[in-house]
Amino acid sequence: AMVIEATLLLVPLLVGVYFGENYYLSFLIPMAGLFAVGLPLSFLRTRDKSIYAKEGFVIVALCWVVLSLVGCLPFIISGEIEGFADAFFETVSDFKTTGASTLSGEQVEGMSKSVMFWRILTHWLGGMGVLVFILAVMPSAGAGLMYVFRAESPGPSSGKLVGKMRYTAQILYGIYVIMTFAEAILLLIGGMSLYDSVLTAFSTAGTGGFGIHDGSIAYYNNVYYEMVVAVFMFLFGINFNIFYLILTGNVLKALKSEELIVYVVMIVTASLVIAINILDTVGNFGEAIRYSFFQVNTVSSTTGFSTADFAEWPALSKGILLFLTVVGASGGSTGGGMKVARMCILARSAQANVRRMSNPRAVVTVKFEGKTVSHETERGVLTYFILYVAITCACTLLLSLLNAFTGVFDNFSATLACISNVGPGVTKAIGPMASYSQYSSVSKILLSIVMLAGRLEIFPMLILLVPRTWKKG
Repeated sequence: AMVIEATLLLVPLLVGVYFGENYYLSFLIPMAGLFAVGLPLSFLRTRDKSIYAKEGFVIVALCWVVLSLVGCLPFIISGEIEGFADAFFETVSDFKTTGASTLSGEQVEGMSKSVMFWRILTHWLGGMGVLVFILAVMPSAGAGLMYVFRAESPGPSSGKLVGKMRYTAQILYGIYVIMTFAEAILLLIGGMSLYDSVLTAFSTAGTGGFGIHDGSIAYYNNVYYEMVVAVFMFLFGINFNIFYLILTGNVLKALKSEELIVYVVMIVTASLVIAINILDTVGNFGEAIRYSFFQVNTVSSTTGFSTADFAEWPALSKGILLFLTVVGASGGSTGGGMKVARMCILARSAQANVRRMSNPRAVVTVKFEGKTVSHETERGVLTYFILYVAITCACTLLLSLLNAFTGVFDNFSATLACISNVGPGVTKAIGPMASYSQYSSVSKILLSIVMLAGRLEIFPMLILLVPRTWKKG
């Protein structure tokens, strides 16, 4: 992972050379450090190469922490971001595709092309997962790496599309690259510059949402750009298994996916309700749909782009967006949140338990996507939900303690936005037109940990921090 990150730092370095920028050391120093540590480690060989569930979780969590720590160095060395807490927060938000930022105004507009490229490139890398990328390009992958893949892949379960894990990773990244390329081409056709098109496509694909300009997508004030980005945000919020089924000719099976149907219904319903709710504010239904459809997709896919300040919208609209923040995108997508699949299983499980209580003798099973959900999966979904709620409550209270000047709902919205990897919250203080700069350094580190937990589906970070993990036997 260190060697891969060092190699990738070469890309923004070359961008800087192309634009005539003098930020060489910002990338060369971390590159040298990564190669110095990573290359010797890559040649180490151990007798026991077994990777089990616990090892998979620990590997993923440690890799993301290390990559984030090193990834913030270009910001610090270049002076584009002052202070470790701010730089680390920004980098975690980059890699975890959250889109929460401490930067605004001239800090964004005045950022160098090369550092901005690194800022957005990490979005793209984090979308599908750095370790999934490594699995795709590795010459060989052991059977135990399935646990690494599962630990990094979003959703209640992760399975192989084909027989070998390496080929699965290659298929996923192939789809990911093609869709990114397609969006960039469409934006270019619409008149957007090559640099802006590529970075906007990177940010959309990773469902990260960092804009090249302070005004995000609203900066362009172009309906065509907005619709292209909105459609691709929707597509990147879909389970990538759906695209694989379509590519292999199983179109009917793909369209019958319960998760896909629920996701589409959720997007359409939320867009229509919000459009009606903001109609008096916007003026006409066409504009209302334009803004509601974009904002619904940016929140449900957990991208974080914006074309309107939804923190100023009516309470109903903000309530719907808050609900979408929790639900998030589909499992197996590049989006965050609880995931549509988990919410469906949770609802079916609750319904089944009510039926069991009303009729103790009845044999009630939970089904999803036409298959019976195992008790292990049910327990996993319930455990995840409990941990999600517990972490959200704990972080909200800690933020309220550390930042007495902020409102409790601001802190709640900020926590939800970070654990679901959405970025902007629904309040004025941390909405799409604001930033997280008002939070203390300790609070930013806390929110960074919450972002890490949210991107890694909580369990890897939790297992990493449990003392028993580090005991032998």
